Amino acid sequence: MAPTDLTSIEVCAGAGGQAVGLHKAGFRHKALVEVDPDAAESLRQNGKRTRWWPQRAVFETSLIGWQPPHDLRGVSLIAGGVPCPPFSMAGKQLGRDDERDLFPAMLDLVDHVKPQAVMIENVRGLLGSKFDSYRADILRRLKTLGYIGEWNLLEARDFGVPQLRPRSVLVALQKDLWQRFTWPEPNCVAPVSVGEALEDLMAQDGWEGAAAWAAQASGIAPTLVGGSKKHGGADLGPTRAKRTWSSELGVNGKVLANEPPQPGFRGEPKLTVEMAAVIQGFPRGWEFAGRKTSRYRQVGNAFPPPVAHAVGASIARALRSTAD
Repeated sequence: MAPTDLTSIEVCAGAGGQAVGLHKAGFRHKALVEVDPDAAESLRQNGKRTRWWPQRAVFETSLIGWQPPHDLRGVSLIAGGVPCPPFSMAGKQLGRDDERDLFPAMLDLVDHVKPQAVMIENVRGLLGSKFDSYRADILRRLKTLGYIGEWNLLEARDFGVPQLRPRSVLVALQKDLWQRFTWPEPNCVAPVSVGEALEDLMAQDGWEGAAAWAAQASGIAPTLVGGSKKHGGADLGPTRAKRTWSSELGVNGKVLANEPPQPGFRGEPKLTVEMAAVIQGFPRGWEFAGRKTSRYRQVGNAFPPPVAHAVGASIARALRSTAD
């Protein structure tokens, strides 16, 4: 494999937020594993449209029990956003005792495939003191497999995403490569506001109030919450988040709209799924399969592509530097 031929496997891939970022960082996806049928269809639709990955690269299956094809052994990177409820401060934080904890399956995959690098993202709660021993166990397991790694907290707004979205990120590289890796520095001098990000979409159907709305929507958004299949619908999160959307950004967060505001609209506009995707950092035109609640859940559960791009680019530099 040439030094510039970077390949990846992504698990719990969702609708492709992390995949977008890693593609832009130079990785070519050999496999995207996703159990949700709508999210898997989103991956297929966008792969076909952009030609960023072939249809055969999408595996609609659970990570548990997935047997990667033999030709995937030795890829450059295994990445994924394993389910966050076991560590979320909005839940019970059961960690390893939560049946949704897929870190063990992720590490088993690393052992089987033996990539050069690993990247795993999750909620900020995983970095809390409650999970100190859990994080240490993961690093110890990686060390036995020949990797050195480190946890870090990255904030989406530092990378041009108009949203408060702190995420815990683990990066590990084969021990002889680790010293070449450095974490990405923030690349956004001034945070992008919600108004700046969405003015054109608010105005696209002719709403005369879009410019005035954008001028006062000068802050960044609270963290978007996709919700689980058992809880949460197409709204902008818990009560506190909805209040912030209304009082600071002039947005009605109680429900998502099917279309942008129409001419003559008065009051607080609602976001469409497309607008929520822009707030999450997806490229314009990214397609989401399924009904509105499913599409919004795919957006809300995603890893912002600009953050994935920044981390992926740092990993790519470390791997490519081996040729220097």
